[in-house]
Amino acid sequence: MPLVETLIGPLASIIDKLIPDKAARDKAKLELLQMQGTQDLAEINARLSAIVAEANSQDPWTSRARPSFLYVVYLMLLWALPMGVIAAFRPDTAMAIAQGMNAYLNGLPEPLYALFGTGYLGYTAARQWGKISGSDK
Repeated sequence: MPLVETLIGPLASIIDKLIPDKAARDKAKLELLQMQGTQDLAEINARLSAIVAEANSQDPWTSRARPSFLYVVYLMLLWALPMGVIAAFRPDTAMAIAQGMNAYLNGLPEPLYALFGTGYLGYTAARQWGKISGSDK
């Protein structure tokens, strides 16, 4: 469990920053250390290992899947800039475009949004792990 052992230190440091009460902070750290040998921590380790393995994959489709998905979402957010220009000159057209986009986005299933959130967090965790371990240069 080398991945888990390297996570204990950073998690303890986060606990130090988040919990101001010394007794509560010590209790949280003790629970974290007790969790080290439990099934929950083994499950977290397995998940993080899978994320890291996927991010380090030599297959360009696998290793770039999450970042590509994020770029699509970023592009959707940046679409607000040209929409602002359209709204300045043709407010009725901008309103129609916005209503159409809202109707489309509201029609997407909730699990797709959950998938985005999971992918975003997984990608962030894999990037952070790569920086900590030194494999992400």
